[in-house]
Amino acid sequence: MVPKEDHQYIGIIQLLHHFKWTWIGTFAVDNNNGENFLQKMQPLLSENGICSSFVQRLSQLVHMEDLLGLHQTISVIYSNMMNRTANAFLVYGESWAIMWLRAVTFAVDSESKEIALFRKVWIMTAQIDFILSGFQVNWDLQMFHGAISFTVHSTEVVGFKEFLQTINPVSIYSNGFLQDVWEQSFDCSFPKPELQEMPSNLCAGQKKLEDLPAPLFEIEMTGHSYSVYNAVYAVAHALQALYTLRFNRKKAMMGKKSDHSDFQAYQLHSFLHGIAFNNTAGERVFLNEKGEAAGGFDITNLITFPNRSFQRVRIGKMDLQAPKGKDLFIDEDGIVWHPTFNQVLPFSRCNDPCFPGSWKKGIEGEQFCCYDCVPCPEGKISDQNEMDDCFECSEDHYPNKEKKSCILKPVLFLTFEETLGIGLAAAGLGFFSLTSWVIGTFIKYRDTPIVKANNRSLTYTLLVSLQLCFLSSLFFLSQPGKVTCLARQSMFGITFSVAISSVLAKTITVVVAFMATKPGSRMRRWVGKRLAFSIVLSCSLFQVCICTLWLSTSPPFPELDMHSELKKMILQCNEGSAFFFYCVLGYMGVLAIASFIVAFLVRKLPDSFNEAKFITFSMLAFCSVWISFFPAYLSTKGKAMVAVEVFSILASSAALLGCIFLPKCYIIVFRPDLNHREQLIKWN
Repeated sequence: MVPKEDHQYIGIIQLLHHFKWTWIGTFAVDNNNGENFLQKMQPLLSENGICSSFVQRLSQLVHMEDLLGLHQTISVIYSNMMNRTANAFLVYGESWAIMWLRAVTFAVDSESKEIALFRKVWIMTAQIDFILSGFQVNWDLQMFHGAISFTVHSTEVVGFKEFLQTINPVSIYSNGFLQDVWEQSFDCSFPKPELQEMPSNLCAGQKKLEDLPAPLFEIEMTGHSYSVYNAVYAVAHALQALYTLRFNRKKAMMGKKSDHSDFQAYQLHSFLHGIAFNNTAGERVFLNEKGEAAGGFDITNLITFPNRSFQRVRIGKMDLQAPKGKDLFIDEDGIVWHPTFNQVLPFSRCNDPCFPGSWKKGIEGEQFCCYDCVPCPEGKISDQNEMDDCFECSEDHYPNKEKKSCILKPVLFLTFEETLGIGLAAAGLGFFSLTSWVIGTFIKYRDTPIVKANNRSLTYTLLVSLQLCFLSSLFFLSQPGKVTCLARQSMFGITFSVAISSVLAKTITVVVAFMATKPGSRMRRWVGKRLAFSIVLSCSLFQVCICTLWLSTSPPFPELDMHSELKKMILQCNEGSAFFFYCVLGYMGVLAIASFIVAFLVRKLPDSFNEAKFITFSMLAFCSVWISFFPAYLSTKGKAMVAVEVFSILASSAALLGCIFLPKCYIIVFRPDLNHREQLIKWN
């Protein structure tokens, strides 16, 4: 009629988990039952992350003649009971285990008040009753105040308490069993005919069982009594079924010979299996096919009183029929703890818990429940208590300062709103405006010799391409997207190729023009616009082909760089193919070097409007900028990388504009006296 003990073990584990008690002391009776309990319970505790601070066996036999051994045993038990780290004690045994533990504390600390401050939580198994007898009757149970007990499920049976209240010495005079209960409970005697002398302490009629303190007699129906009560009814129902079957068989066999004249006692067991009925308490009682009761356990809280009495308060239950994980219910608000806990949930761990931001590191030589709390390393967090290890945030998050949680990384890219972006954008627009002014000036004075010299159409082409170069820098200052990533490198590469091709065409034009002035030179037929535009068109188309191949095979695309900076995500353009990117830059470098070489060779030709000198300086500045670009570009990340490229675009474009056109604008605007045909050619 009592559920199997294995169910109770699972309930104890769930109870310890519920209150997060991982460091407990264990007291077990020193017999076969106690050993079986420890053999089953210890592995369960370890598997569920719970350790035993100590395991103390309580001997059933007390050898009074060995006082030294008895004193040592009591001292060890008392020392374990005063354990400073384990505040939860699990006790397995029978009713006398309570008397043993109470006797130990009384023997060691009978004159001090330390036991009044005994702040422990006792967890009792269903086999234990809080009973004191003999010389312990006058002791209280204050040390067990707030204990939590697993008890066999019971409920109030109508009429049971009233029956106990009506019992008196007169009504039980002829009942030997009740007489024994009365004599043991009240320490009195009934007169017996075989004794010649009357006992001095006769059982008086005015005493009642309900006046006794609970350690002597519980007026409420306990789980054990309720099990006996149900067992009696189960047997009664089985007997009824047995005799009903017997009556039906006799009726069916009437007039016939039967080999089964009567039933045997062992046949009753088959009627007990699977029996189900409603008892007088209104509960359904059911025995499964194995003959086991299907009930569960009640979880009670012990509240003691100064008058040596106590009260059991039901605070939960373990329902064996409930789904796994929902079989244990505890009303934590209804629990009364020992007064020394001040109604705060008791703490029973080997050490303080590890809070978020740290992890549990085992201590060599200690049980796994004992550990040090170590702060998480850089880049990792722990967001819960008692974590075995720290973990890294997802790529788009980073740890906060306390390493307790992850913060979403802000998305960064070079924009017009920040100081660096504003400065670069202003520089780009300023140079664009300056280039526009130069174009306007050249158009206004288009018929002057200085503008006509060195191919006026090439000059306009170069100036427009420089304007586009300055504008292309603005693509690098906007939010990277599919369109901007595809357009900015291609636009930058093509416009710069047109500009450098125009410079190259100008230098070649100077060479051809000088050679054509020699008598009988065949270079006269190359003088004109056709050669210049052929150079610009062919050189630019080659760069267009490179860009087309780049965009068609492995085009640039926007991506989030989550690793370059710990606390930021960088939105940038992935160039797709680094090979094509460096091909574009390399081809511009080849054009620039070619222009520089040609311009350097013809820089001393006797032409007052000879641009070769200016082109030489401009190409020197251009090459210096882009040579320094590569190490700077490769050593930076994120916004700085974009800023380096924008600066290189602006600086190299400004070098072309300043070195080639500003001297001419100075002559046009400030020295018009030099802007005459007579100044066009000066021979040395």
